Parts: sequence; structure tokens; C-alpha cells
Amino acid sequence: MALTTLDARTALVVVDLQRGIVALPTVHPASEIVERSVRLLDAFRRHGLPVVLVNVTAGAPGRTDQGRHTGDFPAGFADLLPELKQQASDHLVTKRTWGAFTNTDLAAYLQQQGVTQVVLAGVATSIGVESTARFASELGLNVTLVVDAMTDLNADAHTNSITRIFPRLGETGTTQEVLDLLESSRG
Repeated sequence: MALTTLDARTALVVVDLQRGIVALPTVHPASEIVERSVRLLDAFRRHGLPVVLVNVTAGAPGRTDQGRHTGDFPAGFADLLPELKQQASDHLVTKRTWGAFTNTDLAAYLQQQGVTQVVLAGVATSIGVESTARFASELGLNVTLVVDAMTDLNADAHTNSITRIFPRLGETGTTQEVLDLLESSRG
């Protein structure tokens, strides 16, 4: 579904734009994802809308066929990128699983802020972004996925999320479409 509207209380959630994650080989250049995310951050802050910055500090326990990192990550891995220009008004969510809602205060924070819609960007499309989008949808939030402000470690996984999963969870759009809609609805 194409992007149609932004609710009056829409929050921007930027997933895992941190030193250790953006250093990994991604399908699209991480620098482009960061630049687009910064444009979104600047606009949401300018309009006084909630901004949530998410980082991951460890992997969830449990066995998988591919193996899983279950301990703490190396020093500096979870540091948010300085380009994000973290503000005192930003809400920081530190997670230890794929999704930003599990065992964090994100749902309570969004409810406290009166948020009815989330706009998602970040890395990785099929992991942190998709997991967060699924949970947001299950909570009844309207979900917007900024498809040119996210990337993945795997091209097939990225494409699957964008073409098959995201249209079932919410609306998709580009950074410019979100910015244009934000400006026209709050101009």
C-alpha cells in the first residue's frame, strides 16, 4: 500500500544505526541509509514529534541452525552514530533481541506520548526493522516503513521484507514521500 497519511502523533523509530551494525557488509551503502535517516530525524524533531533511537547490545539466547551471538558485543559496538545527533528529547531503547518492543519500555513510552503511528527506518530490514514493525502492527499502531532508509545484510531477505511482508504490516514509502507528507500535514 502506498503511503497515505501521517497521524497527528506519529513517532519516528530508527533501528540499530550504531557503530557495530553499520560496519557490517550491507546490500545498500550504510552511508545512504544514515543520510536519509538523519533527514527524517531532523524533520521529526523540527515538528516536535517523538523520536526513538534503538540500539542492540546483545543477542537473545536460544539455538538456531545458523548459530547465534548470545553474549555481550564488543566495546563500542552499540554506540549510536554521531551523525544521528542524539538529543535529550530522543527516547533511547536498548534491546537484546531483534525487535525493539521485547523486554523494553517502547510500548509504554509510545502510549504515554499518545502515539498512534510509527515510521520505521534502519538496519537490518529483515531483522530489527521487520521484528519491530510486526510487534507495532500487533499492538494496533499504524506502521509506515521507509524503504529507502533501510538495508539488510542479505539482498533476498531485504527484498522479501519489502515486497512480501511490509505491505501486510503497513504502508511503505520513500524518505522524500514521508518528508513531503510531514511538511504538508504540519506546514
